[in-house]
Amino acid sequence: MVAEGALLWEPADEVVRRARLTRYLEWLGRSGAGYEEVWQWSVDSPEEFWASIWDHFDVIGERGDGPVLSGTMPAAEWFAGSSLNYAENALRHTGGTGVVFVSEDGARQELSRAELREEVARVRAGLVRLGVRRGDRVAAYLPNIPQALIAFLATASLGAIWSAGSPDFGVAGIVDRFRQIEPKVLIAVDGYRYNGKAYDRSAAVNEIAAALPSLRATVWIPYLTAAGEGLPPQQAEPAPGHTGEVPHGEVIGWEGLRAESAPLEFERVPFGHPLWILYSSGTTGLPKPIVHGHGGIVLEHLKSLSFHQDLGEGDVFFWYTTTGWMMWNYLVGALLVGATPVLYDGSAAHPSPAVLWRIAASERVTYFGVGAPYIMASLKAGVRPEGLDRLRGVGSTGSPLPPEGFAWVAEALPGVPVGSFSGGTDVCTGFVGATPLHPIRAGIIPCRSLGAKVEAYDPEGRPVVGEVGELVLTRPMPSMPVMFWNDPSGERYRDSYFDVYPGVWRHGDWIRIDEEGGCVIYGRSDSTLNRGGVRMGTSEFYRVVERFDEIADSLVIDTGRLGQEGRLLLYVSLAEGAELTGELTDALCKALRAELSPRHVPDEIRAVPGIPRTLSGKKLEVPVRKILLGTPVEQAANPDAMANPEVLTHFRP
Repeated sequence: MVAEGALLWEPADEVVRRARLTRYLEWLGRSGAGYEEVWQWSVDSPEEFWASIWDHFDVIGERGDGPVLSGTMPAAEWFAGSSLNYAENALRHTGGTGVVFVSEDGARQELSRAELREEVARVRAGLVRLGVRRGDRVAAYLPNIPQALIAFLATASLGAIWSAGSPDFGVAGIVDRFRQIEPKVLIAVDGYRYNGKAYDRSAAVNEIAAALPSLRATVWIPYLTAAGEGLPPQQAEPAPGHTGEVPHGEVIGWEGLRAESAPLEFERVPFGHPLWILYSSGTTGLPKPIVHGHGGIVLEHLKSLSFHQDLGEGDVFFWYTTTGWMMWNYLVGALLVGATPVLYDGSAAHPSPAVLWRIAASERVTYFGVGAPYIMASLKAGVRPEGLDRLRGVGSTGSPLPPEGFAWVAEALPGVPVGSFSGGTDVCTGFVGATPLHPIRAGIIPCRSLGAKVEAYDPEGRPVVGEVGELVLTRPMPSMPVMFWNDPSGERYRDSYFDVYPGVWRHGDWIRIDEEGGCVIYGRSDSTLNRGGVRMGTSEFYRVVERFDEIADSLVIDTGRLGQEGRLLLYVSLAEGAELTGELTDALCKALRAELSPRHVPDEIRAVPGIPRTLSGKKLEVPVRKILLGTPVEQAANPDAMANPEVLTHFRP
């Protein structure tokens, strides 16, 4: 058991001196200020702070003469009268490696920055030939391969709007997303590889295209065919047998799309012009199409990647993700700061749980990011990473990382800090995280991010310190959504974040903020455990249960309703070869009683074949609770938004 708050790492003077955040503070004339003082200024004077980010990074574009910030949430407007383009800023750096790609089977591809610009120019010209113009939508059904990055930058360069889904999404889940935005072009692969197996998706692509009457063209990338063999093919005509008849529009291959060389140009657009459309998980309803603007993402990712991940020119950035998770958008933001993103397509556990660490070693990664479950899986598997001599930081997100995960990184990678990072799709960044100036303590997220006025609210809507409360943002951030697609009145947007506290963003997580500004996230506030008046986030429960070697994963559900205590049910997915014996059950209950309270001993512990998760890896606590309270399985969650929908039937009451 690792004590929460135990000191694991402190920055050496040299680390502080060379940190990009230190250089910014010197440039700002605040080199003697502590982080909390600078954070306070950044949220009390957002106009000055965000204007300094534009100036410090010399953003390419026209600032205009409008105010930096006007209005309040949910209708705040940033940098009125300005114009810029994400792709122009992302492709400004010259020389060196633009992007590296590694596939599960070990194939590798590298593009220089000059080659990346050339490919973007070619695909941009191809999109223009297909009729794509400013404001049009380009949808992608692609794994994390170079073509996805190239097509995104080409789309952005035109002022068109990007939207992506991973090919492990089911047809219905993709159609639910893309039909809302009416794309003009669909770019898709014929299949993908995962965990040593090939999955043909050519029939699925035809189904998706048939459901999108807005399509003018479908672009095929034969990723599974003999021409590809695990490497994005240079010869990319539609694969034999996979050309299919796409009901809407022209059908061409990737090579046909990029056939003509052309100058690389950029359409500068207003600060809030849509850059991409991301989606909420869609597990309990139609996914919300979340629109972010060019300017907000450029400024936020410059700030976050530079000051919190400490990335810049010469750095190599890896984060394990698919194109369907916002961390892909964050990963490719490495281009904005001159770093090289490493794209990986494949399983995190094939051929072994050490595969991602090996990629980090072979690619000489300087910052390595994963979901918290991968760190815990590495701990349980006894992984010992090697050859990471350039690694300066480890990032963790997706769910709370327990203190044991922090301690494992400190032991396995001496001298390398782990920065837990929390935010979400809604803002496409983390609003609490780490910096190279902060010490690392087990289980503690070191700080609130610059420019993010995160607070904890008690039930009366008052800010509290040292207590668990609702995570809220009381000042706007530039990367907040500019809108939801097809929400002209803004009602759906307001109802999603501002229905509880007018003018204050309610994020839906429990958080505790300590006197020094450190934070602990306790999980979703709509899946709280409330036992005998003691309110607790589920992350504390999982920390105890998943420490047992016999437990691969777990889910805890409190079936209580308002004013009525229900049953506390613990579901466990067992490690290979383990059994839910009476001895294990007794040990779990004893640990929960001792480390939480007698109130938090489950009424029942059940073994299930798997814990239901979204495609981005989040546990489905709320849908399972609905099932236990009588909602039919088929109504409680959308299977196409899940990584493992087949396990839901094991949670019937």
